[in-house]
Amino acid sequence: MGKSSKDKRDIYYRLAKEEGWRARSAFKLLHLDEEFKFLNKSVERVVDLCAAPGSWSQVLTRTLRGPTGQENPNVKIVAVDLQAMAPLPGVIQIQGDITKVSTAESIVDHFKGEPADLVVCDGAPDVTGLHDIDEYIQAQLLLAALNITTHVLKKGGTFIAKIFRGKDVSLLFSQLKMFFKEVTCAKPRSSRNSSIEAFMVCQEYNPPEGFKPSMANPLLNHDYDDYSNQLVGANRCILPFLACGDLSGFDSDRTYPLQLEDGKEYVYHSPTQPPIDPPYKEACKLKADNKLAKESKS
Repeated sequence: MGKSSKDKRDIYYRLAKEEGWRARSAFKLLHLDEEFKFLNKSVERVVDLCAAPGSWSQVLTRTLRGPTGQENPNVKIVAVDLQAMAPLPGVIQIQGDITKVSTAESIVDHFKGEPADLVVCDGAPDVTGLHDIDEYIQAQLLLAALNITTHVLKKGGTFIAKIFRGKDVSLLFSQLKMFFKEVTCAKPRSSRNSSIEAFMVCQEYNPPEGFKPSMANPLLNHDYDDYSNQLVGANRCILPFLACGDLSGFDSDRTYPLQLEDGKEYVYHSPTQPPIDPPYKEACKLKADNKLAKESKS
């Protein structure tokens, strides 16, 4: 097994390293774009929220700016994250908090006062395994992303964010429908069927008349069950769900054999961009020091 076992088990993990993506999540954005066509020539200003380690920023720069990230300088891509991220050609990085007005102002400054055409967010909390808590925290992260999006997205723009599907998804859908004409909960084929994650694809940004963006935290209503059961007619929305792709693609839950030519052995590919400041760095150093100490004694 060893360090290459995940390569042999997960087809998208393996393909990400072979194609130079920083994480397998790059395929999720690519598969969403195959369905919704939001990465087109009309998009010139893009914001990637919670961007680290940068796989979605890679997709954005390769698709909109060209293979090297330098072919189309008119496209501006801003990546935002609390964590430091290794540089990417053609991507402007902001190490900041998406719940702060100053971060929104910094984004607009990089666009020279112009609003963004597209905002994407693949952010997620460190999951606890307690689904109710994980769903709630992810919902709050999505709402924080929506908050800053209302400050930077142009009318008619697109917003895409990760969601954990749970009992409060209808409330989130209703809140998003207040700001976008089209809202779809989509599941790209590279997202494991065993995972509760999906992506809200929100198109044609159209805020309510008189709406003023605010960074106030719109907490989910704790009386949601009582409230939602009283809704009738047009106020009780049913969330459309779309499974993207067809059966001809890779199945993210299946194990695929290595595609090797006769007589050739499997070659392990290191990650395209290892974490630059991981929390386990000290533990790795101690392990390496212990290994050297043992080798010097033998």
